[in-house]
Amino acid sequence: MLIRSCSMLIIALLLSLGETVLAQNDPNDAEGTNDPPYFSRMKGFHIYQASDIEFDRFEFETGPGKIEAVEGHYYSAVYYANEGITLPSGLQVIRNYTNAAKSIGGKQIYQYEDGGLEIVILKINKNNAEIWVKVEAASNGIYNINLVEKQSMNQDIVADASSLESSIRETGKVAIYGIYFDTGKSNIKPGSEASISEIAKMLQANPNLKVYIVGHTDNAGSFDNNLKLSKDRADSVVKELISKYSINSLRLQPFGVGPTSPVATNQTDDGRAKNRRVELVAQ
Repeated sequence: MLIRSCSMLIIALLLSLGETVLAQNDPNDAEGTNDPPYFSRMKGFHIYQASDIEFDRFEFETGPGKIEAVEGHYYSAVYYANEGITLPSGLQVIRNYTNAAKSIGGKQIYQYEDGGLEIVILKINKNNAEIWVKVEAASNGIYNINLVEKQSMNQDIVADASSLESSIRETGKVAIYGIYFDTGKSNIKPGSEASISEIAKMLQANPNLKVYIVGHTDNAGSFDNNLKLSKDRADSVVKELISKYSINSLRLQPFGVGPTSPVATNQTDDGRAKNRRVELVAQ
């Protein structure tokens, strides 16, 4: 009984500490809208409008005159206070979100005031995801949140087998995008089938062609880890071509060059995304 009583007391304390941001769903919410992930909302507020976009870009201020453009799954919500509630200050709103972010391992990147708005930028690393958040709040009962789960765009359009063959014939190599791996890992993720199947079609149509499967990384992390990772990813592609498409293993040789052959700058997200690739090089 003592253990149960202590547990209930802890739960009650947590609820009392966080009650201002534990509110969820309101009959006044705009139809079909939901809170962005990872956060609920201030008590007594409803969603005036919200969006959920699979892939977009949002610019977050990280300091005076400094901007971080983040791409990924984008969410936004504008909240209005319900009639009759005691309006929180703008500072109270952003403090609630900051504390909620810190409770799940996040941190405050930047806080400032602009034209009566209290603004905070937050960053959370959770479950191998990087989440960026901007909260803007006034003291008039309106605030909004913009949130991006950082990720690379899924490459929905891939080069077909004939285009791959043409590039290899003309230049001796071709870069393949649309083969996906989790950060720091070499297991091929779902969604990569379209690109790999086109490689297989090209090899099946050219039975005398032998290729190096070359893995490339960006420069994030240590050189040695990237070198190993690029080789492991090339190995995974070779294994996929052999096991699923019956390509003769003697025609495929995996190789990893890590970050040593970039095709773009590693100083930007776009550049790093272009450098993370697999190439086919004619033997």
